[in-house]
Amino acid sequence: MKYKLLENNIKSKNSFLCLGLDTDINKIPKYFLSYDDPVFDFNKAMVDRLHHKVVAVKINTAFYEARGKEGWISLERTIDYINKNYPDLFTIADAKRADIGNTSKMYAKAFFDKMQFDSITLSPYMGYDSVTEFLNYKDKNVILLSLTSNQGAKDFQLKNNLYLNVVSESQKWDNSERIMYVVGATKSDYLTKIREIAPESFLLIPGVGSQGGDFANVILNSTKKNNRILINISRAIIYASNDKDFLNSAEEVVDDYNNRTSLK
Repeated sequence: MKYKLLENNIKSKNSFLCLGLDTDINKIPKYFLSYDDPVFDFNKAMVDRLHHKVVAVKINTAFYEARGKEGWISLERTIDYINKNYPDLFTIADAKRADIGNTSKMYAKAFFDKMQFDSITLSPYMGYDSVTEFLNYKDKNVILLSLTSNQGAKDFQLKNNLYLNVVSESQKWDNSERIMYVVGATKSDYLTKIREIAPESFLLIPGVGSQGGDFANVILNSTKKNNRILINISRAIIYASNDKDFLNSAEEVVDDYNNRTSLK
């Protein structure tokens, strides 16, 4: 488990940023299309440029699965490259898995044994036994969906405080110290309630940037006791430009957020 390393990196880099590699082959600079593996080479360039200014990388597997075999190859090459060259970066498989125990066991094997991600996002809807197989990996973390950044969160998550039940019940589980929670930046006013229940847990916070979440409010409402948050930003960074200056533009966005970061 990389918690201590992650906390040290947050402090030394003065950054909460998680780089989201939601890489769409149709949106990257066109010259990459002449490469054998355009998505991997784009990801490699992005991570090489930004690794010293971010603390984590989240790979949304949907963007890779959609491309079939070629996409899986790009996914595996990307995570292998990060693990070998930047092992200090905390890696997240944004796969939103979880199923009955035997199926979850296979998902855990795929993402933890085969691809060596540090963590994975999970839907908690099926309860404890759908998460157990992931928690059995002593050096890995699970990230439960609690309150997401999309408009549809109100349909279930906000009704009868279901999002709070997810946090409070999972805090009672064995190995709960390795559970993190997804809380959308567009719901930053709810962060205080979650922090009351899980004051020591890491929070993964998407929704800043293209989805309109407020960066300052997120930090204010989630870091009153510690710095255990990761703020994921994807499109606003990786698609800051689709021209040859895309790395400069991406770094400018990262620098802007880091310059507005104040640590406890």
